[in-house]
Amino acid sequence: MEPMHILFVCTGNISRSAMAEILAPHIFKDPGLKFSSAGTHGLHGYAISREAEQLLRRNHIDQRTIDVFRSRRLPPVIASKADLILCFEQHQRAHIVVESPLKARWTFTLNDFANLCETAKERRLIEGESTEERLLSVADGAPGLRLAVPEPSDIADPQGKDMQAYITAHNETVRALKRIVAAVA
Repeated sequence: MEPMHILFVCTGNISRSAMAEILAPHIFKDPGLKFSSAGTHGLHGYAISREAEQLLRRNHIDQRTIDVFRSRRLPPVIASKADLILCFEQHQRAHIVVESPLKARWTFTLNDFANLCETAKERRLIEGESTEERLLSVADGAPGLRLAVPEPSDIADPQGKDMQAYITAHNETVRALKRIVAAVA
């Protein structure tokens, strides 16, 4: 069976989504999940930003893993192959909904999906044996949970800002990923 493909999407694919792609396997620790990333306006083939690289090294991520990463733009074909798409800002989700409308029900912002997972857990609505099944049960149940979930906040783009903006984006990303794992574990 193919692993579940989770796609992280930001704007440039050199900071937020890149960090999420590299950090997610260490946070989820589930071989049944595959992670990738892309940018709505990303340029193909760029290395991860210097600031994101510094933060990943602080997380003890192997330098080879960081060096191998290359950015890519999000064409509809990449979105179509993902089982779950997690964006960092509402406008990125809106972009995917327009470009790949069949993926709309499987596309969320990262904080929104974390909120949905926690609410589904509180209401005992998460089903399935595997992490994949539990994640998909949250996505399936999202329309019914929508009114009970707090309004999600975006994870702001740190590009062109100081190191503190990168630290904030990193920390918010890690927190959201850990909230998802805690809810579906």
